[in-house]
Amino acid sequence: MAQHFLLSAQARTLSLKAIYKGGEEKAYETFRKLRWSETQGEPICPKCGCLDHYEIPTRRKFKCAVCHAQFSVTSGTMFASRKLPFTDLLAAICLFVNGAKGMSAVQFSRDLDVQYKTAFVLAHKLREALAAETVMEMLDGEVEIDGAYFGGHVRPENRKEDRIDRRKKVNQSDRRRVVVALRQRGGRTLSFVRQSEADGVEIARARMVANAKLFADEATHWDALEIQFETDRINHSEAYSDFNGKHTNWVESYFSRLRRMVGGQHHHVSHKYLYQYANHAAWLEDHRRRSNGANAFALLGGALNHPVSRVWAGYWQRAS
Repeated sequence: MAQHFLLSAQARTLSLKAIYKGGEEKAYETFRKLRWSETQGEPICPKCGCLDHYEIPTRRKFKCAVCHAQFSVTSGTMFASRKLPFTDLLAAICLFVNGAKGMSAVQFSRDLDVQYKTAFVLAHKLREALAAETVMEMLDGEVEIDGAYFGGHVRPENRKEDRIDRRKKVNQSDRRRVVVALRQRGGRTLSFVRQSEADGVEIARARMVANAKLFADEATHWDALEIQFETDRINHSEAYSDFNGKHTNWVESYFSRLRRMVGGQHHHVSHKYLYQYANHAAWLEDHRRRSNGANAFALLGGALNHPVSRVWAGYWQRAS
């Protein structure tokens, strides 16, 4: 059985490579058209914005005729200083968006036939790029808000007499975090990682327009939002929804995806990078009806229009 699984994994990798064999030039053209879409793939100098350039075909680079700066199709983007071929990058993006509950770095590295470290950093760079879509997003209409806690599990001792009361704050882990999510019905999902769910009050005030209608549960910290927004509350001890549309099922659907992503795919997520996985789950939830091809091109275009990551550039060299 183990040998059969190993052969199947190798066959999947070889078939993936075969699909893109001979397509490096086409993949390169795809990168050019998405990076410089306004000029149909004609290079624009990232330093001075000039269109006049000299091409260096042996290295797939360009030299600006005005400022003499050399640049490539990935210069100044999320893929700057890349080492993977363009076909492998396209394959990575297609695999990444295909995972309905995300994709672990171990599986990512095996499918791409690269080191774990390469897959780990690439996945986080893609998560950073997709999160940029909602940086300036303001929610309108009907908006649901809720929070869910992740991480910080304190394992009980084996012997009963050695166990502690894990409900007390002194016995709880300092790695426990809450993901506060705001989801517009029919719109986007915004996620934030905080220490307490009550921190979502200020987030809602900052990311919702004045005439938006808010739906929340009976947690007392949401009472402060009733002054600023029209609010409907649902008591989950009595019902999860009513016939008048009073519920938080949309935002709960997002938390369901995030929990399955953390528990089923990654098994462990550091509280330091929980926001990355929360943003990834929100992006998947918002674009779940869109085709894989459309998602792949949207993510690739977003990554090529995103500046160099200040978090993940030189991550393994401790340069960030």
